[in-house]
Amino acid sequence: MPFHLHFGEADLLRFRFAVSPLWETQEAVRTLARPERHGYHLPWLRRIRSAAEGLELAPLQLLMPMRGHTPDFLGPPPLGPAAPFEEEIAAVRATDPAAARDDMAKALACTPGAADSPTGRALLADPPRAVRELAELMERAWRALIEPDWPRLRALLEADVAFHSRRLAEVGIEGLLTELHPSLTWNDGTLTLTKTSEHVRVLDGQGLVLVPSVFSWPDVVSGFDPPWQPTVAYPARGIASLWTEAGARTPEALARLLGRARADVLCALGEPAGTTALAHLLGLAPSSVSAHLSALRDAGLLTSRRYGHQVLYERTPLGIALAGSHPGAVRLSGQGGLSAGRSD
Repeated sequence: MPFHLHFGEADLLRFRFAVSPLWETQEAVRTLARPERHGYHLPWLRRIRSAAEGLELAPLQLLMPMRGHTPDFLGPPPLGPAAPFEEEIAAVRATDPAAARDDMAKALACTPGAADSPTGRALLADPPRAVRELAELMERAWRALIEPDWPRLRALLEADVAFHSRRLAEVGIEGLLTELHPSLTWNDGTLTLTKTSEHVRVLDGQGLVLVPSVFSWPDVVSGFDPPWQPTVAYPARGIASLWTEAGARTPEALARLLGRARADVLCALGEPAGTTALAHLLGLAPSSVSAHLSALRDAGLLTSRRYGHQVLYERTPLGIALAGSHPGAVRLSGQGGLSAGRSD
């Protein structure tokens, strides 16, 4: 059944992108329990297995039903275009306990028996304590699962925003929204998602927040109820090569031509990225990466532009041709399953 977001004239002018470390944390916790989400993240899953086993994720995962509602307060619409995790988790801790109880009860009702389980009863019996403990658990999950890779993840997400911001200028809102995922359609001011239950939201001048996500793949997630701002989280571009090691990206012939390190830098740019993210990905000093980027740009293989707090580099047509068809060049547009209405 369809999910409809109805735009008015004012909503078309209140259209923004945002990157959210809290959202990635929530979706990473969900991904651990969803085998259908594992495909592109197996290297990450193998690496964080020990850290994940040290976390007690059951209370969070109980509130993340396979289909249905996930509490909005655990992953609310981002506060700004690039709010730090500390600001986002502070907002979670400030949740009104009564509102949190209603939110949790709605989520628990989506899984038979969840509300009557010991964990479910404890969450509903003491909402202030539940908010504190869930926020603490979410912060521990951030530290263990996401923070070590955040420079890499943030670079990919910001590159997605930069790409789609350009597409917005080129094809307009209708063209952009229908490119984000094959299950999104636009007709006469209404954005429609396919989902398992019907839901209608009139934006009423609040506009729409678009949130690219690494760990929500392959789902599109929406359905925030008032007072939350209408939001759509969609699979970010480029996750197919996100966890690819540098050595697997670089053809030997190119390494002989440019030198191994410089060729690795060129081939790592399957999506635009900044110096810090590339250094983290390649295990090189930022100063070395910066020198390689400058040389590649001077040779006409890269272009650079400022986005937010950093400079992003991307390959020119000549750079793409030299890098050839290797894993770092693969781009993923988010094809796959769909989940909407804050459900998976």
